[in-house]
Amino acid sequence: MSLESVRLSQPAKDRLIWLKRTTGIPQWNVLCRWALALSLKDPSTPLVKDIVTDSNVEMTWKTFAGQYGDIYLALLKQRCLKDGEEPTDEAVARTLTIHLHRGIGYLGGNKDMATIEGLVGSVTAA
Repeated sequence: MSLESVRLSQPAKDRLIWLKRTTGIPQWNVLCRWALALSLKDPSTPLVKDIVTDSNVEMTWKTFAGQYGDIYLALLKQRCLKDGEEPTDEAVARTLTIHLHRGIGYLGGNKDMATIEGLVGSVTAA
């Protein structure tokens, strides 16, 4: 597992397809960034630790993170430390996968987030 590529599970892909349709946001990476931010905002530790990344959705880290790659990497390392893990490459990659999938679940499970306004409100609300 590494940060070279970001892969999604089939259920996550299915939720993102729905989100693309309902929000009008056509890029996987943009929706995935929102999902990651939403999950990292939640102070609880994700319950699911093992995720099968079996879909055909895969993007490079550079595509996923864009120009803010250093910020996303720092956020992931900080979350590893908060959760009591050493921020090794493997731990950071696992943290990304777990939080990305939890965030996609949050986005797909809340009808208020079916609009861009709902997405912004979900991440910026206190």
